Amino acid sequence: MWDYSDKVKRHFLSPSNVGEIKDANGVGEVGSIACGDALRLTIKVEDGKIVDAKFQTFGCGSAIASASVLTEMIIGHTIEEASKITNQDIVDFLGGLPAQKMHCSVMGAEALQAAIANYLGKSPDEIKKEAGEVICHCFGVTDKTIEKVIRQHRLREVDDVTNFTKAGGACGSCKPQIEAILNRVWSDLASAPLKKPQTYLEKVRTIERVIEEEIRPLLNHDGGDIELIDVVGNVVKVKLLKNCASCPVSPFTLNDFVGKKLREFVDESIVIEEVVDER
Repeated sequence: MWDYSDKVKRHFLSPSNVGEIKDANGVGEVGSIACGDALRLTIKVEDGKIVDAKFQTFGCGSAIASASVLTEMIIGHTIEEASKITNQDIVDFLGGLPAQKMHCSVMGAEALQAAIANYLGKSPDEIKKEAGEVICHCFGVTDKTIEKVIRQHRLREVDDVTNFTKAGGACGSCKPQIEAILNRVWSDLASAPLKKPQTYLEKVRTIERVIEEEIRPLLNHDGGDIELIDVVGNVVKVKLLKNCASCPVSPFTLNDFVGKKLREFVDESIVIEEVVDER
């Protein structure tokens, strides 16, 4: 049985902004009913700001909840601000999603990008070209979508890609292509390590980046999370969240995973200090 947060349940049972904006000037459509998931997002933009957003979806409770919170997240924000929203932002807003339902948040982020592209006047052919080549024909998932989620979430297995995109989840004929994309992306990442910081400000920003790109995705995969509390000299203070907070091997997670990553990419003398809530 999957564990859903209270916010997911609330947005599923009482979703916000359901429907369609008749005079929308931005429309994004992703997925298809034939594939089992479809989302249509309409937005109304005035003076560069999204003043209204509505959605219609064919999908599960996670798809409904993801689309619902997405509309709440973008209303009142500029197109530039909305364009920076990622699927992880949707997941965080919901308080988490089961690994097998992460593709619902990806669908929401893609619908938003499609709606913004439509508002900016891009043609259907331009949008289709930017989306990339379809790799999974069962679910209409492109190579660019697969590469994007691999990079954003540091995915390493085909099954992880399936959880985030549904690609490979039906006939499975595209799995060798997904594997090839995984190998290519990780080869690129291995050959382009993060630059060691030179100033204190660079150090803090690099720590934030390593946590966001190298550490958090793997912790999220196991239902955990981490929060950067402070950086004092070479002491990095962090707080373990969700499953990591109660995990019996949390000392190993801190020292042999979090600490190792930060020492590798930031500074060899970094020391990890856990911040624990006082009871």
